[in-house]
Amino acid sequence: MTRQLISSGSAFEAQIGYSRAVVAGDWVFVSGTTGFDYRTMTIVDDVAGQAEQCLKNIEAALEEAGAALSDVVRVTYVLPDASEFEPCWPVLRKYFGDVRPAAMMISAGLADPRMKIEIEVTALRSSS
Repeated sequence: MTRQLISSGSAFEAQIGYSRAVVAGDWVFVSGTTGFDYRTMTIVDDVAGQAEQCLKNIEAALEEAGAALSDVVRVTYVLPDASEFEPCWPVLRKYFGDVRPAAMMISAGLADPRMKIEIEVTALRSSS
């Protein structure tokens, strides 16, 4: 089985030692992804805006892996403040409303206090 490493160009990947995504066969494992715009290393303060950027970052990694958001089978959401999850629902529904992957939300601290949400996904590339 071949293994492909995908980078977003985020400084965090080199500093910590991980990949944005790893492709193993038809599986794509996307690391916990935050709402930073990796081109500018900026982040908005709004949790829904961060969720939107997380999913754009994830979508870019999936595309590089030859997959799409429609291939996502599992998603994990991590928020320091569980009460901020519901404001994200419209954004999550926009991206996953038809896909409906298995999901879990965890409330836990994140590496940077500016981060309000982190999203990790697993995708199974379509064989078509």
